[in-house]
Amino acid sequence: MANDYDGIDHKLAPFLRAQHVFFVATAPSGPGGHVNLSPKGHDTFRIVDTRTVAYLDLTGSGVETIAHLRENGRITIMFCAFEGPPRIVRLYGRGRLVEPMSPMFAEWRRRFGDHDGVRSVIVVELDRIADSCGYGVPILQYEGERPQMQAWLDRKGPEGVREYQAEHDISIDGLPGLAR
Repeated sequence: MANDYDGIDHKLAPFLRAQHVFFVATAPSGPGGHVNLSPKGHDTFRIVDTRTVAYLDLTGSGVETIAHLRENGRITIMFCAFEGPPRIVRLYGRGRLVEPMSPMFAEWRRRFGDHDGVRSVIVVELDRIADSCGYGVPILQYEGERPQMQAWLDRKGPEGVREYQAEHDISIDGLPGLAR
């Protein structure tokens, strides 16, 4: 059974915080372009208030989410229960980037633990919060975070990561990513 919520309350918040992975969906404006769906983990999600969430955007192989948010702001974040009772929660809203050059970046960055390879903080003002049954989601056991991302970041070093980000700063649809 699906439910809509006025905000992230004392029942939803613990569920969201307990999930090890969430998924972020965005799309460019208009009928063309590619819908993007990205998995996120590494304890990078935070609840700011009942209608605002944020997550730490780490360096990845593409820049689709950033490019789509820059263009139109539409975003959906989805959490699935892979352990315990079945449940899916979707957070719909308008997202914005807080980039390292922003005067607000340090304030937003403080909300998260120590992470290398940070590109930005994504802040989402929620306009719909809904859950559904999740009966079709399999039960999976969490074993831990994969070490490959940190190993890659260590090999690249801070300057190499900045160069990589600059080289991979156009979406697959040709939209710009980070401001430089």
